Amino acid sequence: MKMKGAKAVHYESGPNMTPLVDVVMVILIFLMLAGQFGGAEHYLASNMPLVKGGSGGEPGNSVSIDEPVEIRVDSTSPDHFVARGNTINATDGAALYGQLQALRARMGAALKAAGKKESDISVKIAPGRSVRFQHVVTVQEAAMRAGFEKIGFASAH
Repeated sequence: MKMKGAKAVHYESGPNMTPLVDVVMVILIFLMLAGQFGGAEHYLASNMPLVKGGSGGEPGNSVSIDEPVEIRVDSTSPDHFVARGNTINATDGAALYGQLQALRARMGAALKAAGKKESDISVKIAPGRSVRFQHVVTVQEAAMRAGFEKIGFASAH
């Protein structure tokens, strides 16, 4: 007796998808266990300062106490420099020291009103590409003499 099933055309339904589904499920479970869930924090975190009143005030005299004081140092010639900032415009160390001292006094009053310490003020010195090291040191010394404790440097602008 001959078997007809052996000669019948076998129908191919495509590749076996079971191993692929198994691997995808293992990866999914791994990512679920290794990841962090965002449900622990109910509110979005913000670094905005808390203030008592509105934002009114005299334009031009506003002092930002949460941002560093940025001093950009440019060189007009190999022997001279210009230090510029929010309210700073000086060409020598003595003038810069006086302006930084006045700025620190204004910022100190604003910090005291906000309930913060004067040591929270930071200075960021950003020298230009052609500024000599001597001029950067002069700016740093003026900031140190003015009483700023946190002094940092930024890359050339």
